[in-house]
Amino acid sequence: MDLQKINEFAIKLIYDAGEQIRESFSKELIIETKTDANDLVTNIDCQIEQFFVKKIKELDPSHKIMGEEGLGDKIVTLDGPIWIIDPIDGTMNFIKQHRNFMITVGFFVDGVGKLGYLYDVMRNELIYAIRGEGAYIDHHPIRKLEPLTIEEAIIGINSSWVIQNGKINHEKIANLIRTVRGTRSYGSAAMEIALVVTGKLDAYLSMRLAPWDIGGGMVIAQEVGAVVTNLKGEPFNLLSNDTFLIANPSIHQKLLDEFIELK
Repeated sequence: MDLQKINEFAIKLIYDAGEQIRESFSKELIIETKTDANDLVTNIDCQIEQFFVKKIKELDPSHKIMGEEGLGDKIVTLDGPIWIIDPIDGTMNFIKQHRNFMITVGFFVDGVGKLGYLYDVMRNELIYAIRGEGAYIDHHPIRKLEPLTIEEAIIGINSSWVIQNGKINHEKIANLIRTVRGTRSYGSAAMEIALVVTGKLDAYLSMRLAPWDIGGGMVIAQEVGAVVTNLKGEPFNLLSNDTFLIANPSIHQKLLDEFIELK
């Protein structure tokens, strides 16, 4: 399998998809809900995912596709080559702000991440990685993450974490917020992962993400030294939704040991 060739194909595909999304702002946007009133999907999400499906199947019909909108294949095993795609991660931002959303793509073979992409459509900024060959932002190498203390860290976390709930010890999370240098919330998992792998955030936590939210980011994380697990410290399950933590390696275990406690 020629990863360089597939990488070139993927980069062109992502840039073409981004151009379609930018052009869509002058067209009618049809908005629907999925699981609840805040889980939104648009005709553009579906259009872009269908574009990915069509082009990938033209490249190689044996490649399977796991996409958020379900227009690819039914994936029950990670065997073989699989593309994991979210055509617009941060749909609410896409609808409301026309910014702060990403295209995220991961290419896996037998469950091993080979290629990863995070594309900020409105900034036209592409972060990508080839397994074992490093990570890049707009074709410039990204350095490995540098060590820091938890007190120096800026973490991605939203306000719902400190509200009393039945899933997590919110008092420990409140202590984390008091301990770190600052917190941020952007409304797009892919964007927050992109900020961690480029050192602009030092960790990002979520109670529930899907494989297409994080597939591309996982490959990039490995190449810069970031650690990706669920909130139990286990590998993320790419066949289902799971809790999620990506962090600078110098604070990942400390977050798990001292500040994160699932109920």
